Amino acid sequence: MAVDLLLCVATELEGALLRTRYRETDPAVAIVRTGVGAVNAAHAVTLFLARTGAHAIVVCGVGGAYPGSGLRVGDVVCAQTECYGDLGATSPSGFLDMKALGFPIVEAPIPLFNELPMQLFPVPNRARFVTVSSCTGTQGAAHAIEARTGGEVENMEGAAVAHVAHLHGVPVGELRGISNIVTDRDTTTWRLQEAAEAAQEAVLSWIARR
Repeated sequence: MAVDLLLCVATELEGALLRTRYRETDPAVAIVRTGVGAVNAAHAVTLFLARTGAHAIVVCGVGGAYPGSGLRVGDVVCAQTECYGDLGATSPSGFLDMKALGFPIVEAPIPLFNELPMQLFPVPNRARFVTVSSCTGTQGAAHAIEARTGGEVENMEGAAVAHVAHLHGVPVGELRGISNIVTDRDTTTWRLQEAAEAAQEAVLSWIARR
């Protein structure tokens, strides 16, 4: 029997509070630790949907905010859309996304290219999320991705989960606590624990209201 809600977390840190709340078997909610990165996330969600099924999927974790987003460390925000930030091709004239190349990643019922719409919004504050294969670690690169995608929050799994959800026709959402500003890499300024806990508390509040 399909679960009502599948919660996806990349790491134990991002799911510790959720597992405490749902440490007993709950037929309505399942938690899957996908591992880090798009391939791990897509693989884990695909296996779960094939074996068990879910009526809805929500990604919960941490993310970095691009400099122009107006977001601050400690904020909790959900995805209005997800976007593959580096899926495409480089060229002398600039980056070519999948639409420019003519290859939709989801073909029906409406062709989707790099950007994927979301259907579930656990918190009021929404932003455009960007999924990358390599975390951005320079201010120049952050501004370039921000300008090219219109993105506000960077992560490494969300678009892959949304992609699989669209292929299976399952509503999907994503919520992240902001752990850092995406600029020149300095992990001493990151607040991973606080961001992860804030995101999980928000998901738990949303589930209680459903």
